[in-house]
Amino acid sequence: MIEFAHIEKSFFGVNVLKDVSLAVKPGQTVGLVGENGAGKSTLMNILGGNVRADAGEMRLDGQPYAPDSPRDAERAGIAFIHQELNLFSTLSIAENLFIGGFPRSRSWLPFINRRQMLQRTRSLLAEVNLPHAPDTLIERLSAGERQLVEIAKALALDARLIILDEPTTSLTARETERLFAILARLRARGLSLIYISHSLDHVLRLCDQIVVLRDGAVVANEPAVRFAMDRLVSLMVGREITQLFPPRAARPTKEVVLDVRDVAQPGIVRGIAFQLCRGEVLGLSGLMGAGRSELARILFGLDPCAAGDIRLEGESIRHLPASERIERGLAFLTEDRRAEGLCPEASIADNVTLVALPRLLRSWLGWLDRPRVAAEVRRMREAVKLTPTARDGQPVKTLSGGNQQKVVLAKWLLQEPKVFLLDEPTRGIDVGARYEVYRLIRQLAARGTGVLLISSEVEELLGMCDRILVMRGGAIRDTIEPHEFDRERILRAALHHGGLA
Repeated sequence: MIEFAHIEKSFFGVNVLKDVSLAVKPGQTVGLVGENGAGKSTLMNILGGNVRADAGEMRLDGQPYAPDSPRDAERAGIAFIHQELNLFSTLSIAENLFIGGFPRSRSWLPFINRRQMLQRTRSLLAEVNLPHAPDTLIERLSAGERQLVEIAKALALDARLIILDEPTTSLTARETERLFAILARLRARGLSLIYISHSLDHVLRLCDQIVVLRDGAVVANEPAVRFAMDRLVSLMVGREITQLFPPRAARPTKEVVLDVRDVAQPGIVRGIAFQLCRGEVLGLSGLMGAGRSELARILFGLDPCAAGDIRLEGESIRHLPASERIERGLAFLTEDRRAEGLCPEASIADNVTLVALPRLLRSWLGWLDRPRVAAEVRRMREAVKLTPTARDGQPVKTLSGGNQQKVVLAKWLLQEPKVFLLDEPTRGIDVGARYEVYRLIRQLAARGTGVLLISSEVEELLGMCDRILVMRGGAIRDTIEPHEFDRERILRAALHHGGLA
């Protein structure tokens, strides 16, 4: 159906795609895997009309295909569900689904047929099993629900080829199974799918063919049945990763650095109480909607706290704004790096130094100590192992998702926090970059930083944490000590509707 032949693409003098050739047949699901920066999203952006290739060609149904815009790709029957969701948060679900072309009334006047739009929206939401009214604003939806709206949006286009870039990163296990069922129905109807994911077990389960990109080149293109997990990982990273989680360099102390006392906010969290010690990695588990991210925002001062107290090094910070909490030593890596963690148009250097600017001044006049800024940026780049091909002055939006996450981490590491709140720090990044994030967490803990690690991946919590808290319905339902670590116990506490309540 679609064929890439000898595709080449460069950005800022760096060759990100090198002689890439592959094909997708009608009704076939092709998995596209590789480390962050391997060129996956760039190749799909060429297919989706977001960028043009420097060399090579594409053929759609045997005919030359070179879209000048995403609208051209949509007209050709190609839908692109991006890793970073493209929704208007202040518009309704229905308006987002039809923003590219509203159904018109039958009269000669250019009026929107709202009845038809609402009926079609209800049908699409039922198809993705999302129980919301069509006029619900996007800003009221969770990250997982927004992802389902993106999938409904692709279905609304009646596409023949759907590109899914990390579609399950914001979904619960139940929502993921729902998505897989939808994809199976689409495939049975003859639609072609290109599935990009760092969840390699999903790729092996869903795909007929797997293409592996490394450093912008195709290093494998074979039927999925020929791949095992270990081989897939070694092809992606160019080496074997024998241990997923780095060893612990030190054990946590008994000194409490963050003391949360009966924190409550009506309708969000209630009776939250725990202590985080220096050098401890404390896990926070729970299903989507359990209140984990909301709790982190309350602790950081972004959302209000109606009752209880939050103490950092023995002093209450409950009534302090986020800026003062940062000065006291609190850091927060948010779940949505693009909207809340980065200034995408600004340079790598500007993003890395954003939080630490006040202490990088040369004098009280507000002049920056440029040599020191350059030295600190260089030090942080080395610490997070940012790709060496990126220049300090390069806009951060041009980086891959994994390298963007490293920039966010570098920004906070430069501040040398006492407590680091990490909300899904490895979401949407590959196995190699994950190891680097885990290594940084271990280093932070070894230096005495208290780390609160929020994760939807149970294996990540089991492999990284000293203790695990499980939330459900806005409250902590279980505290699990290391000798009690058990996957089933975590899931039982997250799902159970009685007993622990």
